[in-house]
Amino acid sequence: MGSGRNVAVFGAYGHTGRFVVAELRERGYVPLLLGRDQDKLQAMAQSGLEARQASVDDPASLDRALHGADAVINCAGPFATTGGPLVEAALRAGIPYVDVAAEIEANVDTFARFAERAREAGAVVVPAMAFYGGLGDLLVTTAMGDWTAADEVHVAYGLSSWHPTAGTLAAGAVSGQRRGGRRVRYTGGQLEYHDDALPTLEWTFPAPLGPQNVIGEFTMADVVTIPSHLAVPEVRTYMTAKAAADLFAPDASAPVAVDERGRSAQTFVVDVLVRSGGMERRVVASGQDIYAITAPLAVEAVDRILTGRTKATGVVSAGAVFDAPDFLRALSAYLSLDVPVDTRG
Repeated sequence: MGSGRNVAVFGAYGHTGRFVVAELRERGYVPLLLGRDQDKLQAMAQSGLEARQASVDDPASLDRALHGADAVINCAGPFATTGGPLVEAALRAGIPYVDVAAEIEANVDTFARFAERAREAGAVVVPAMAFYGGLGDLLVTTAMGDWTAADEVHVAYGLSSWHPTAGTLAAGAVSGQRRGGRRVRYTGGQLEYHDDALPTLEWTFPAPLGPQNVIGEFTMADVVTIPSHLAVPEVRTYMTAKAAADLFAPDASAPVAVDERGRSAQTFVVDVLVRSGGMERRVVASGQDIYAITAPLAVEAVDRILTGRTKATGVVSAGAVFDAPDFLRALSAYLSLDVPVDTRG
């Protein structure tokens, strides 16, 4: 448990940030509430927590905000704006940094800009420690097992719906601008930008979801995290067509809480298929609310870093720095996991 250690949460009053704060408190950590909006911070601080106003364009304010913190979790997007300044501040403070970035380019930036400095400092910087990027990486790493390489990875997201937060929409807009409206995929061992139309395919999820129409090459942060440490030249991700339509609807609505934890009714299945030669390995995870599940992912990461249960330093993805199967088992209260045996492709 957290034993009263302080963990700063930047963007604490955001949708995902609130889940992270609640998860930290449940595990015995003391969340420090960080963000730009003083009024929102003070409203949250009424529950007895300390609020510290800080802005990414004011490094001194970040240094003050991280004083006395044992780690920082960045929940404030767009991460193209917040990621770099927060990593810099964490390195100055000598504390671990974890974020929940789903933005592909922002995650690429973190690896490119800070890999050498973080490694030289013996620091741990974990980007994309979230539903997109982190969970997929843990599942793929678990599926790989004793394989040192694979021919291709497929990650199919079976979302029942997708009511995006304002942060998701803002981050998507930033990524779209950075790509000049193009799409991105990971093929031939590298990211490739293109203008091709995305295909609609059928993916057979495990029961009870079964066959679903999915959007092919609906590329998520997994194309950054997985190849960062696994020798896989092809990483393809898919999204149920219904969820994609929800996300891009002109009147897209935000998630609505349906239980005491604040989770929405959204359910998800993440179906991972890894192929090597003629063999296939498959791992499946299911649960409720993609934003809510990000909180135990990020907090479990911080807990493992602070208790020395890591395998690497520098800028590292979840599968590279943690024991992936053990990490997933630790989330059994939030995730149902199925790890079948090898099959012939």
